[in-house]
Amino acid sequence: MKGLLRYLSPFAPDQSGVVSVLYGMGGILVICDAGGCTGNICGFDEPRWFQGRSAIFSAGLRDMDAILGRDEALVEKLKDAADHLDASFAALIGTPVPAVIATDFEALKQMAKERTGLPVLAIPCTGTRLYDVGEQEAYLELFRTFAGKDTSQACNDHVKEETKTDLLGVIGCTPLNTSCINAAPALERYARGKGFSQACCYGMGAGIKELKCAGRVDKNLVLSPAGIRAAKYLEETFGTPFEIDYPLLSETFKEELSTLSKKRVLVIHQQVAAHAIRETISGGAPDENIVCGTWFMQEPDLAAHQDVTFEREDQFISFVESGNFEVIIGDPNLRRALRAWTGEYIECPHFAVSGILDENTTNQVQG
Repeated sequence: MKGLLRYLSPFAPDQSGVVSVLYGMGGILVICDAGGCTGNICGFDEPRWFQGRSAIFSAGLRDMDAILGRDEALVEKLKDAADHLDASFAALIGTPVPAVIATDFEALKQMAKERTGLPVLAIPCTGTRLYDVGEQEAYLELFRTFAGKDTSQACNDHVKEETKTDLLGVIGCTPLNTSCINAAPALERYARGKGFSQACCYGMGAGIKELKCAGRVDKNLVLSPAGIRAAKYLEETFGTPFEIDYPLLSETFKEELSTLSKKRVLVIHQQVAAHAIRETISGGAPDENIVCGTWFMQEPDLAAHQDVTFEREDQFISFVESGNFEVIIGDPNLRRALRAWTGEYIECPHFAVSGILDENTTNQVQG
């Protein structure tokens, strides 16, 4: 059975991915649910909630609201919130309930824009997909809505090459991808080490003002597969090149990884992070003994032929037991499913899998 979990916990769903991107950007985030999904997001999938609050609201849908729609009531609640908050935008985020009743999010978006006077994002999540799908849609909606929309002269000329800056845009820097909430300073150091004056981490420090000038950055750095489509959109629209890399492995962790060369290793994480770990182990050389696995998006252009995408818990267990792996690098919660495997397990937390932060991953990032 594809969805049966005996040992693992459910991973962060798509609506959590949307909130992870939009959190702290100064918007009103409306989760279209009865309350449970919002509680899960704030209580389990968004670690920044415990350091500083953001304007996240549940639509508070009841049975008859779901059955009859009652979009007017939702929009009226949003208008009331907008009247009392200094918000730069609003976002309507789907969950299983509006997915089941086929809520028209585009119509809801137009109603909300007219009533509140705010830019409104509509992201019809279903709750049945994983967090990276939600992040991907959130980044696309953000850039389509705001990039190039600054009316100042400096940003209005973003399409001209001479107006480019020495900024590095960063897409995919969220706690669900990086398992830390302080990655922005490390990426600032990385950017300066590469000759840029500053890093704009969209969703981790950079807000709507920076998004409006996103077409003026010199280059974008993509930290996870969830950011690739947005980076391609910016490349097609503004000519901004991008690279895919994950410069958030600490020097201590790299030293530990360097001892694993010539061993049969399985690395499990989001694809870009897993690939960076493989490159560190192999010294950048191709090595068929190092397999990257993920439960999330797998970009064919980034994958080696031996890489794998896990879809079921039993598939994951069988793959490990038949793979002759000496070492596995992955989230500590995944170890619970591997009762028959006796190799070396190196913990590398993935917040979307376990809700465990790994603050040490960025403490020693060098420029």
